Amino acid sequence: MSNIIMLPILLPFVTGALLILFAKRRRLQRIVAGIMMSVLLGLSISLAVDIYQSGMKTLAVGGWQAPFGIILVADNLAAMMVVLTSIVGWVCLFYSFATIHPDRERYYFYPFYFFLLTGVNGSFLTGDLFNLFVFFEVMLLASYALMVIGGTKYQLRETMKYAIINVCSSLLFLVAVAYLYGAVGTVNMAHLAERVGELEQTGILQVIAVLFFLVFAIKGALFPLYFWLPRSYFGPPAVVTALFGGLLTKVGVYAMIRVFTLIFNHDAGFTHHTLMLTIAGLTMVIGVIGAISRHDIKKILAYNIVSHLGYMVMGLGLFTELALAGAIFYIAHHILVKTGLLLMAGTVKTVTGTTDLNKLGGVLRTHPYMAWFFLILALSIAGIPPLSGFFGKFALITAAFQEQSYVLAAVSLVVGLLTLFVVMKIFMTAFWGGQKHDQEQAARPVGKLLLPISVLVALTFVLGFGAQPFFAYAETIAGELLNPAGYIHTVLKE
Repeated sequence: MSNIIMLPILLPFVTGALLILFAKRRRLQRIVAGIMMSVLLGLSISLAVDIYQSGMKTLAVGGWQAPFGIILVADNLAAMMVVLTSIVGWVCLFYSFATIHPDRERYYFYPFYFFLLTGVNGSFLTGDLFNLFVFFEVMLLASYALMVIGGTKYQLRETMKYAIINVCSSLLFLVAVAYLYGAVGTVNMAHLAERVGELEQTGILQVIAVLFFLVFAIKGALFPLYFWLPRSYFGPPAVVTALFGGLLTKVGVYAMIRVFTLIFNHDAGFTHHTLMLTIAGLTMVIGVIGAISRHDIKKILAYNIVSHLGYMVMGLGLFTELALAGAIFYIAHHILVKTGLLLMAGTVKTVTGTTDLNKLGGVLRTHPYMAWFFLILALSIAGIPPLSGFFGKFALITAAFQEQSYVLAAVSLVVGLLTLFVVMKIFMTAFWGGQKHDQEQAARPVGKLLLPISVLVALTFVLGFGAQPFFAYAETIAGELLNPAGYIHTVLKE
């Protein structure tokens, strides 16, 4: 039964390789991609249910046991992230069928799409740091191709910047792994947790921990290393931006949570409280200021991604069960809702031809369902009850007060209010007021675009009204993270 762990990695990889053979046959690509994505979604949900009911599973690839071989590990956190990846992948794929340009489809859009999912799922399921680096690179190589397909000057320029920054961060990642291997003699995460615990997290290990934090801060777009994200995410098609905004930055946050709860968890005073909470607060503030200062929907939402990453890191920095559960719940909420908002920005552009707020107005009159979908997702990202964003923020702010982090709690509340101001500015400007788009644009149908987005709108209600069981699930994950002995023993078979 442990072989099922391999399938969320193997299935999208095989699908991507298969689709290369049919790159010029658009219809066949869509059929194969749609079927395989639906299979992957069902498989991911089945895996998550099995892990929740039966416990963590491991797979020693090739029969080489830990810590010497390649180990895949599926615990509740990894399984949850794989499910969220599959939901976002499914929604974005079916949205792309109605929006992606035929030229992009012919130039290997779908193969790179599935290779990206391969890297993302591999990052969640790997059990050692070197293979985390490998899957990061698979994900990033696919993202370069998806970002540049279309070939506009803006895309080429921003893709070059994005690639250079990520190559530098990947080199730093490799250096950090090499230093850690030199210090403790292993790269298996469970074995690292044992070795670091024996040596105590002091001296060189503290430096290595900060180096890993720097790597994941670059990949996760935290302050002050966020500068690459807003412009890079503005150029590609909406479906690519939504896939990146929903998933890619969360891979960096996931890696940070995994490494700093399993391996570098012996000196929380410096690594967690001092460093992470400061970075979390600054990320929130700078991100929301950037969003307020912009007048384009995609740019506002890009800066909003940066701002809300601070909430996730805040939960890790506080390092209590409530805070971690809040962060995990908030990650799930943000992946779903942010993907929906970025797809809504693409829908607005499809109808009106622009996302510039100075050129928008009156969309509510001609496309009311589109307006109300946007409003629901916007209120959720702002943390308005009973939608999903409220419960994650409530847990995080409560945990901050319990830990006497009053300044950070106040920052979180203010940033939440400013987020509400920003998203309502979009709604009041673009959807309210006098109509600025012509009658031909007003008559454009959007049903095919709203149908996949409706899944995400429904899920923010489900997470909100069903907050108690979902938050209990998040608390289970948080408990496992704070007590990693079970992870270590299962992987090392002790």
